[in-house]
Amino acid sequence: MVFQQSRSQAEKTLDQGFIWLTRIFALGVAAILIWIAFQVGMNAFPAIKQYGLGFLLASGWNPVKNEYGAFPMIYGTLVSSALALLLAVPLGLGTAIFLSEDFLPLSVRTVLVFLVQLLAAIPSVVYGLWGIFVLSPLIRPIGEWLHSNFGWLPIFGTQPTSNLGMLPAGVILAIMILPIITAISRDSLAALPPELRQASLGLGATRWETIFRVLVPAAFSGIVGGIMLALGRAMGETMAVTMLIGNANQLNISLLDPANTIASLLASQFAEADGLQVAALMYAGLVLFLLTLLVNILAQFIVSKVKKF
Repeated sequence: MVFQQSRSQAEKTLDQGFIWLTRIFALGVAAILIWIAFQVGMNAFPAIKQYGLGFLLASGWNPVKNEYGAFPMIYGTLVSSALALLLAVPLGLGTAIFLSEDFLPLSVRTVLVFLVQLLAAIPSVVYGLWGIFVLSPLIRPIGEWLHSNFGWLPIFGTQPTSNLGMLPAGVILAIMILPIITAISRDSLAALPPELRQASLGLGATRWETIFRVLVPAAFSGIVGGIMLALGRAMGETMAVTMLIGNANQLNISLLDPANTIASLLASQFAEADGLQVAALMYAGLVLFLLTLLVNILAQFIVSKVKKF
């Protein structure tokens, strides 16, 4: 009896120690994020003081005249990431469903899962080189066809003049974030209790009704988490986008025109920046940090609403 009480007390002590340890780690992560934001904000303060919120809406970027505006880069970041999600989410979710259900033998599924996860290990500069020499020449005829048939739409209103632009950058981003969406969505679906499938099939639902009306809604929080993680990767991707987007610091509505993102702006100009230009680049980096934070807050809001529903 005394031994059981002492053992129970030891288990409680271990539980409390584990809880406090996880709290310390969580507070440590929050402290690191606050410290990063503070340091970037301090370095960006001269530009914040000089340009204020007008920096977010201005379109000019001229280091010679110290004229800086981040609106074209903010637009490029949001549009390229949205285009990547538009292409990657259906394909990634479909691949996750295909690999989590018994459509193929286990040995084949295991190999395919490994190959999908291997895509995440390829360096971004390799994606960029592949995009320049393989993907962009394949996409340009598609861009010309879109302009010929849908040129009345502003997003296809420009005749492509080179292999670089928003469209190839969005496609390469979709390929890069595909393994993230697929892996996390597949794990979320595979972690569901088998009773859900059995109960749905037992009530007369078809296989596809079970997948789309039972399994996908039940794993929705994990799927949204994977999509938001992929969106963060797309918004912050640097090398591949810098090599493919064209690095044009001007607002272009058409997906067939060269554009720029905040990450590619930082990569292409920070090494040679000086004075107020450094502060302006830091200001742009702070904007990217806040955009990523807002995306994560929105994801948590969506997941909480769906759970309540």
